[in-house]
Formats: sequence, C-alpha cells, structure tokens
Amino acid sequence: MTHRCKRWLVQLCLSAGIIGSWPLPAHAEDTLIWLLRDLPPLTIFEGPGKGQGALDQLLPMLIEHLPEYRHQVLHVNRARGTQMLREPSFTCDPSLLWTAERAKYIVFSNQAFVVVSNGVTIRRAQLEAMAPFIVEGQFDLQAFLEAHKTRMGAIAERSYGPVIDERLRHAGAHKLALHYGNDALGSLLQMQRRGRLEAVLGYWPEVRYHAMQQGIGADDLSFYPIKGSLPYQRTRIGCSDTPQGRVAIERINQVLREIPMEQVQQSYAAWLDPQMREQYLQDNPSFFQDVPEP
Repeated sequence: MTHRCKRWLVQLCLSAGIIGSWPLPAHAEDTLIWLLRDLPPLTIFEGPGKGQGALDQLLPMLIEHLPEYRHQVLHVNRARGTQMLREPSFTCDPSLLWTAERAKYIVFSNQAFVVVSNGVTIRRAQLEAMAPFIVEGQFDLQAFLEAHKTRMGAIAERSYGPVIDERLRHAGAHKLALHYGNDALGSLLQMQRRGRLEAVLGYWPEVRYHAMQQGIGADDLSFYPIKGSLPYQRTRIGCSDTPQGRVAIERINQVLREIPMEQVQQSYAAWLDPQMREQYLQDNPSFFQDVPEP
C-alpha cells in the first residue's frame, strides 16, 4: 500500500470516529403536531390581533425549549381536535381543561395558564326577560335550563368547566344549540341576534372579539359568571395518551417550570375589559400557588 493510500485510510477512520461520536438528539425522528383552535384572545388566526394571542406567545417558547422534536402546527376546530387526540398519534393541544372523560385518552400537563371562567352572554335588550335567572350578578344556569321556551348556544365538544358541563349533560337536547363549525361562536352570536337563542356560553374576551368580527357592539351584550363556578379556570397542555405523548408531557412540565409566564399573562390581560383586567392582575400571584393535580 502506498504512503498516500495509508494516509487516506487513516483520515477516513478518524472522520468516521468523529461522526460516530456526535450526540444524536433523542426522538429526532418524531414530529409533534400542535393542535390550535381559533380561540381569541388565546389564539387568533385572522383579523385584528392576528398571532398576538396569549398562546400565540406561549407556543414559540414551548417549541424553542423542545428542540428534540420537529414541530408542526395544525389549525383545527374543537371536534377535529378531539378526534385527533383520541387517535394513536403524536398530537398535543396547548389549551385544554382537564376533565375525567378526556383523561381517558389524553395525558395532561400541570397548570399551563389561567383564564377567566366561562359564563353566559345575554343581549341587553333581553335583560328584563332574563332577570329571573340573574341572582346577585350571577347567572342561574340550572334554573334557565329547566325553564320553558329558553334555548342556549354552546360549542360542541368543548368543556366549559365541571359545573357547567354537569348542567349541560342533563339538559334536554331541545334546550341546546350545539355548533360544530370553524366559526362556531360567531354563528351562535348571530343566532342570538336573530332571536333564536336567549343566551350563549363562552369566555367573555372571546365573545367580545367575535362580536366585533360580526359587527355586534360589545355594549349590546352583557356577561354573567355562572352560579357555582369558580372565577378562574386553569388550562393545561394535553397530548394523546401514547408512549410518545407521555414522554412529551414529562418534558413539557419541565419547560413550564423554566419559562417566564409574565409576558403571556400580560398578553391575555390586555384583551380583558378594564374592570376584569384589574381584578385578573390583582389575583395573578395566587395563580402560581401549588394546587392539587388530578
């Protein structure tokens, strides 16, 4: 063997040794699919404030701190998102409420975010008719659902929190207008405007945003928290309950302890009406106290 061939062989072996010693990221072959729903002011797909929602701020932080995965963002409605989370896929939703039913097929993170709880929106022109259901500034959902000739709009397959979910579960089908579409809340608000619904369930900042998109003035609507509900709801990140999903949630819990949430909380608070914003920021420190995890 010539001297030149020997030198080439040595270089080849050294190069192979160096390449073989490079660390390969774990799960480099895995693509984590993030399921996002149009849920202003958490996620805003189009129109004013596009990409400026609170979770629009949080998701890039999560992705940056999870470099071991490839990331894909998919826009879905609630029904499609639920279907994908039920499948044996590697999908995660960054804005879920924990429920016992969902925990059968979703693995949940610790608290990711805190939002003002769902409530009922009523047209101001209907306040007199709805007065029997408003008690000390709260809406008696149970009494409303038991009354004659009342109908409420809600988004299909959404969880509104344990108290509201329980009430809806036992409500007659003729009492509920469940909407599955991509612009479900906007459509429900239009149905309410035409007198086909007396009330619509939802988050008040979300309702205000969609009302503006539908040309409905916020001053034409009144919002009431639900009697018996807590003022705030703690959202979580949920992944399909698969080996990949369980590993991802362990990493996500680590990341949630590392990233600063002040920017995300301020982004959400900016969408609240002044009175609600003041109360939210005043209560903010208590959001991060230890709470029991399901």
